[in-house]
Amino acid sequence: MPTMHQKSSFLVGLIGSGIAASRTPPMHEAAADAAGIRYLYKKIDLTELKLGAEALPELLTAAKWMGFDGLNVTHPCKQAIIPLLDELSPDAEALGAVNTVVVRNGRIIGHNTDWFGFAENFRRNMQGASLGRVVQFGAGGAGAAVAFALMKLGVRELTIIDVDPAKAQNVVDGLSPRFAEGRLKVGQDVAAAVAAADGIVNATPIGMDKYPGTPLPTALLRPDLWVAEIVYFPLETALLRAARALGCRTVDGGGMAIFQGTEAFRLFTGISPDPDVFFATFASLGG
Repeated sequence: MPTMHQKSSFLVGLIGSGIAASRTPPMHEAAADAAGIRYLYKKIDLTELKLGAEALPELLTAAKWMGFDGLNVTHPCKQAIIPLLDELSPDAEALGAVNTVVVRNGRIIGHNTDWFGFAENFRRNMQGASLGRVVQFGAGGAGAAVAFALMKLGVRELTIIDVDPAKAQNVVDGLSPRFAEGRLKVGQDVAAAVAAADGIVNATPIGMDKYPGTPLPTALLRPDLWVAEIVYFPLETALLRAARALGCRTVDGGGMAIFQGTEAFRLFTGISPDPDVFFATFASLGG
């Protein structure tokens, strides 16, 4: 299948700290094999290189010189890379964060596929879920992308709660101009917000193996709530386990990781990959 620029081989990379265990490279390479194209995905681990985000200008120059077609970008580079880019997609501009960089004709263009990953995962697994009132926990790195996705999905009223209310306010202030007035707000009273909600989303790291626990007291859950998660180490977090035990509709964080990857692959190559290949590779790596 020809791509938009008739290429049959691609060189891409992932820049970030502590990415040795990332599942992204094998998922992309398996999808490329299935699509019949050559694809080399290199990990550029700042931890191993003993570098920080200040190395980004040199790394981007090297990527251009070495003929990279694109880069995925993760912590701590998603904001730091923005001033170094030639162009930003509207989504990346709205979110103030970039996770996918396309190199075309010597120009470096920043995109954000994190929001698409969450939205696509939700669309596929939560058809018919009520989107009246939703409470999102977490306004950190992934929080803005998840909030943007929820608004694009059609949530009528989104309440964002963070241990640092200023962070929640920043996400609300950043996104509010793009959506109807009053649809986004900061929440303080967890119990009251959850009591009035149709669904809740965990956009914090709480629930990961290294951050055990739940972002809200599980006693506040009830069977008619739906619960969405962005954590995927482990796939079944304590929050999802408690929600499922009550009979709540749930969606885990694996799909978000996969669909942000399928969209990045499409941006790099012009080919829409088979999501099933991403899922199978993800599962084979311990998903």
